[in-house]
Amino acid sequence: MNYSHSLQLFEKAKNVIPSCTQTFSKGWSQYPFGVSPVFLKKADGCFVWDMDGNKFIDWPMALGPVLLGHNYQKINEPVKKQIDSGIAFSLSHYKEIEFAEELCRIIPCAEMVRFGKNGSDATSGAIRAARAYTGRDIIACCGYHGWQDWYIATTSRNKGVPVAVQHLTKTFEYNKISSLKKLFDQYPDNIACVILEPTSLIPPEKGFLNKVNDIAHENGSIVIYDECWTGFRWAVGGAQEFFKVTPDLACFGKALGNGYPISAVVGRREIMSIFDEIFYSFTFGGDLIGITAGLSVLKEITANDVITYIWKLGKMLIQGISLLIDKYNLSERIQVIGYPPKIFLLFMDDNGEDNFLLKSLVQQEMINKGILYAGYHIVSYSHTSEEIKYTLDAYDDVFCLISNNLETNALKQLLKGKPVKPVFRKH
Repeated sequence: MNYSHSLQLFEKAKNVIPSCTQTFSKGWSQYPFGVSPVFLKKADGCFVWDMDGNKFIDWPMALGPVLLGHNYQKINEPVKKQIDSGIAFSLSHYKEIEFAEELCRIIPCAEMVRFGKNGSDATSGAIRAARAYTGRDIIACCGYHGWQDWYIATTSRNKGVPVAVQHLTKTFEYNKISSLKKLFDQYPDNIACVILEPTSLIPPEKGFLNKVNDIAHENGSIVIYDECWTGFRWAVGGAQEFFKVTPDLACFGKALGNGYPISAVVGRREIMSIFDEIFYSFTFGGDLIGITAGLSVLKEITANDVITYIWKLGKMLIQGISLLIDKYNLSERIQVIGYPPKIFLLFMDDNGEDNFLLKSLVQQEMINKGILYAGYHIVSYSHTSEEIKYTLDAYDDVFCLISNNLETNALKQLLKGKPVKPVFRKH
């Protein structure tokens, strides 16, 4: 494929945009540079087109927000209608109530709701509420929770975060309840909340989520679920409905708007009432584009049993990839993990560590076959069994290529682009 226009635009971007992207995970460093698109122009259904006119099956789906599909008319039409009536008002709009009531109806923990524009708004608002409600400072977290200081301080991307802030967030290990107990022993009476993704790629061990609730509540802390990924994919009411474990607060985003920016903090009335006292307020908090899209998404996923559909397709993809890994004896180098709505592949070297050369080569070959691929699959309602079959046929060819060149150490010679780099890098 030809990427000349994308590469020309990249040179322009270097002069005006730091990192040449607004989102690290959408940037040029996440794909084999030189043999992959850098800028996209159009999207429809489960397909995207780049600046050079190349068409791809889209598997990242904008990092998860596009649940139903790009340019989905049953979402677009209500949004267009709302635009004609106004999108930014000088007072609150009645649809805020309608949307909040609908979220309270379907999400187990939701008794009150506040809106935001992205997941970081929601998680940071929930953290501030937890600190205000408990009068405590320390946060115990597990998973990825956005770009704000309180969380990003725990990562290698923590430049610009005051050291004092870095000391206030502590991490624990998923499925290792002893690591959470240890934090409560180290910081007695000072942990405001436990925030975690209820699941990501690994299922919770039996009783783990219940034990998190028990330990937090016994120590006077609250539990926050970051459901920006799991919301409206695992079940209509999120992972808390799927696993039948209810947190005190929960944060939703991504799929809630099918690509339109909207997020929400929901939770118990007693805790949510603290939003009367804290400052969680911004000009576009009640933006009618996101709220209208969100209302439409909730109607669509319940009317068409969208979640059952994406789980069915995702299972087909997981089973097919697993069979191909076995077929080419690649289980020591490639593993497929996750759930049907969110499927990741692990690429490993001889020591079981991340193998970015191998990942880059698979990306290069999949992209060359017309599949926009970042090492994972986010299934949407617009994907069909036809895209599943085409993707599995592509994997068959790529895994065969890898298997035939693995022992001769020829993988490096096969890679024509630059290897991908992780977003979070070791110091």
